[in-house]
This record gives sequence, C-alpha cells and structure tokens, in this order.
Amino acid sequence: MNKFKLLWVCGVFGLIAGCAKGSNGLPYEAWRLGLFAPNYMEVWIETADAVDVRDRVFKRAMSGTSAIQTPKNLKGNPRGWPSYPGWGKGKYVYGAAVRRLIYVRWQSLVEPQTYEAYIVIPTAIQQAMVKPEKAFCEFDGKWITDYRKGVTVGLAPGGIAKVWISGPCVSPIEVARVQGEVVKEGPSGGQTNGKYALPLEPETKAYIEKYGVPYGSW
Repeated sequence: MNKFKLLWVCGVFGLIAGCAKGSNGLPYEAWRLGLFAPNYMEVWIETADAVDVRDRVFKRAMSGTSAIQTPKNLKGNPRGWPSYPGWGKGKYVYGAAVRRLIYVRWQSLVEPQTYEAYIVIPTAIQQAMVKPEKAFCEFDGKWITDYRKGVTVGLAPGGIAKVWISGPCVSPIEVARVQGEVVKEGPSGGQTNGKYALPLEPETKAYIEKYGVPYGSW
C-alpha cells in the first residue's frame, strides 16, 4: 500500500491509534472553530460549544465578536454567503476528537434578538474532516497533503446559521444551513435586563437605517 493510500485509510476510518498524531485520534494536532457574520450584520457570540464523537463537551470553545467587515460609505454587500467563506474569527479546540455537534448562542445586534442553534455534523462530513487531500498551496507554490480541519459558522439575522468545513489549501464543503430558535430569556440569559452586549458601529447603523436588514438572502 502506498503512502498516500495509507493516509487516506487512516483519515477516513482513522481514528486508528497508529494513524493519529495524538490522543484525540486526529491526523493533525487540533481542529479550529471560527465564526463570521455578513457585512454590517453584527453579532455577539455568547457561547459556541462543541461535542466530539467521544461525547466530550468543550464549553465556550469560542465567544465574543465574530469576523465581520463594515466598509465605509455603505459599499459592503451583506446579502448571501461567500463562495469561499474563509475561517472566520476563532480558536483551535485542543484535545477534542472529530466534532459531531456544535451549539451556538448569539446576539444578533442589528435586530436585536438572541438566538441559539444546534448544528449536527453528519458522519460523511466527520470522515471528510480527517481525509487527506493532495492540494496546491498558492501562497508558497507547493503541493502538500492538507485536511479540512476548520469548521466555519456564518451567523445571520433571523437566526440563520450556515456551516462549512475547509482547510488552508483545500476548497470548502458546505455542511448545513440551520434555522435557529429565539432565546426567550433574551441576551445573556436574561441577566442584563434586555441589554445587548455592544452598540452598533456607526457604519452598521448607517447601513441599517438606509437599507434595512436583507432577510431572506441567507
């Protein structure tokens, strides 16, 4: 069996001790969770938790502000999702095996409203996250063996969560589009008397006042 085929077997069925780099059963050190929002559609992440295939829970794997762009002069376009969403703002989740569930609770500041969503990672996607792929990296001009070790979650008004997996040099794979639910207790579990985490940026406020929120585009 050649080296590449062995890596493929380890990746897909992997989680085999001899193929993994560490106790988490992955062929790489850790996977990354990142989040972003469409232009101007600011969010505050109260918590993003992860559950791996070993049923271990990683609380607050990410929280705070997400990646976002708020171009001046209202030149940004918040409608729809990018073809290549990038990795978003996030962290590596060390010690976790392949994830099977992600829970996100966030404040959609432009509405304002608080949502929560449960994102199930299908088995086929779990396998894709540990499957090696030969990829050409344009930034250094080299062929490498790459993995889709990044999970990116896009958060949009109306409680929409869109999910992809990707790697530094491999194209993203769409995982799911989830309709979140309104958190009845409001922001911060009702502990802030309905006050949201942050005021809107001037560019965001100006965009919303002129164009409104483009519901239905995500």
